[in-house]
Parts: sequence; C-alpha cells; structure tokens
Amino acid sequence: MPPVTKPDPWLPYRRPRPGARVRLFCFPFAGGGASAYRTWQDELPASIEVCAVQLPARENRLGDAPVGDMARLVSMIADGLHAHLAQPFAFFGHSMGAVISFELARELRRRGGLRPVHLFASACPAPHIPDTDATHDLPEAELIEYMRKLGGMSEEVLQHRELMEMILPVFRADTSITETYQHATEPPLEVPFTTFGGLEDQKATRDDLDAWRQHTHGAFSLRMVPGGHFYIQQDTRSQVLAVVGKVIG
Repeated sequence: MPPVTKPDPWLPYRRPRPGARVRLFCFPFAGGGASAYRTWQDELPASIEVCAVQLPARENRLGDAPVGDMARLVSMIADGLHAHLAQPFAFFGHSMGAVISFELARELRRRGGLRPVHLFASACPAPHIPDTDATHDLPEAELIEYMRKLGGMSEEVLQHRELMEMILPVFRADTSITETYQHATEPPLEVPFTTFGGLEDQKATRDDLDAWRQHTHGAFSLRMVPGGHFYIQQDTRSQVLAVVGKVIG
C-alpha cells in the first residue's frame, strides 16, 4: 500500500491541480479560517490552484495557540509554505490577510528573492496607514458588538456561547496583529498589485486602497465593487474572482 500522506495543517483544503500554472495562496480576515476560500478553486480557471492558508488556532488547528504578533506569524508562514513555492505563485489577502500577504512577500525577499507573480489586497488600507480601532482588549460584550457591526458573522454564531468561546481568543489575537503592527519602511516590491474595495466599506476607503500603489514598482490596479467590508462573502465575489482569473489565469 502507498504511504498515507498527512494533511498539511497550513493547507487543509488543498486539491492539487497538476496542470495549474500558478498557485494562489489565500489569507483570511481577522477571526476567519481557510474555509472562507474553500470553494474558490471551483470558480477559477483550471490554470489556478487555490491554496487556502490556515492560520493557527482555528478550524483544523484549534489545538494551536493564537499568534498575536505580525513578525512572528509571517516567519511561521514562510517556514510552513516554503515547500509549496517551487512553482509560480500569487497572494490574495482579505482585510488582515492583505497585510499578512504583503509582509510575507517582503519576508520572502529578505530570505533570498522568491516573489509572487501578483499580490491581491482586498478590503484593507495600505500597510503604512495605522489601524486605530483598538478593539483587541475590549470587554467581551463590547468586542462582540464590534464584530456584529463589522459584519461577516451571522447573529446565530454571535449568540452561540460555545462557538464564541472558541472564536473570541482568535479574533483578539488577530486584531492585536493589525492594531499593534508597525510598518517598517523598505524598498517597494517588484510585484504587480491589484487592490479591491467595497463601495460601502467604511474600514477601507478608495483613498486607503489607492495608497497601496506606493509599495510596488510593478503595475497597479484598483477595483471597487458593490458591498461592505465582507463583499467576498456575497454575490460580489464573482466579480472579484473574474478579475483574479483574468490577471493570473
């Protein structure tokens, strides 16, 4: 019998596409998991293999401790994904995931020059714009109310005590990542960028998104789509994926 291959904890939903030309690594929003991107491969061209990245302390990694520091998390991701970067790859990050993907691209450059063929930053102000929300140390009731206003999580989940006991520590760690993150000046990346934003999103305005252009020497494009902060969980997702497929497919 052939040996049983253990699932990669970083890529629990990966379905290899031998004929794919590029791997698209997708990074989640605060409190989210890799399952947010589980269906994307079915909606993108066969030339793209979707690799939804699972951060510690969620879904299949509930036994791992949350990581609340950007530099430490990015170093862990770079180590964990190293074996999967042997062919052309791109990054997609939504909200917190956009900054993680940006810092990961810089970390790979520091480690020897590997770079994505494209970086897609979604619903996130440019990295040099501070996150001033200061929510990670809010009392529980106030933090849940903040999550309710932000959207992206059903009222049923927000009122489910056992689920929230698992979600809140992860959400606190994730918001700590973005709220304590201090952007360090480095040369712009030699990577083309596409940024996405929701027309009704108050957390990432058009100006916030356009400011990403200063972090690349490559081509830059900004696409605004209908919806609020979590437009990738709505029908608008098809517009986002159409752009992704056209750019790297």
